[in-house]
Amino acid sequence: MAKQSIFGRISTLLKANINSMLDSAEDPQKMLDQLVRDFSNNIADAESAIAETIGNLRLLERDHAEDVQAATEWGNKALAASRKADELRRAGNTADADKFDNLAKIALQRQISEENEARATAPQIATQTQVVDQLKDGLNGMKQKLEQLKSKRSELLARAKTAEAQNKVVDAVKSIDVMDPTSELGRFEDKIRRQEALAAGKQELAASSLDAQFNQLEDIGELTEVEARLAALKGGQAPAAIESAQS
Repeated sequence: MAKQSIFGRISTLLKANINSMLDSAEDPQKMLDQLVRDFSNNIADAESAIAETIGNLRLLERDHAEDVQAATEWGNKALAASRKADELRRAGNTADADKFDNLAKIALQRQISEENEARATAPQIATQTQVVDQLKDGLNGMKQKLEQLKSKRSELLARAKTAEAQNKVVDAVKSIDVMDPTSELGRFEDKIRRQEALAAGKQELAASSLDAQFNQLEDIGELTEVEARLAALKGGQAPAAIESAQS
């Protein structure tokens, strides 16, 4: 019962603490450090309870040893009184012999009483000894678990940091995908292409205007030629001269 009550209480508290920390865990290191502290405190509580149980066992063993010793002493007193009674009876002193025989009987009664006490205590000692051994084993098991917890804590913290770093890399990659610089360059390139197309259009338009100006000059030349010929006719020149002039 002592073993079950001690470790049962500790197990219940520890599970409650673990569940509470897991539900509200934000910082893995703080949670694991707190778990180590709680487990260490529970071990200290167990040690105190086990020490008390061992103390009670030692008191029980001491009482048993005293009962056994007292039974032995009363047996020796009964033997001494009986021998004295026999000695007095051989000497013919019957009255005193009877007195010592009565003392021997009283001593034997006390011996029987002490033996009964010792006999009743023995099973309790055996049971308590077994419980104490189990408690010691359980305590050693808890200490081993604590060392495993400390070792596991280091492993879990390393894994948590690795996972955190991986998440940061993944988030960074996602942010790069969302803000893809090549897409921005594509937009910039498209803008340049439109500007180039606009420049080409302007150049083409400028060239078209230049051709129109030259055409206009040719039209002006033809009109000038007509005016010159008309003036020659009016001046009395023959058409042949005009032709020769033309040629």
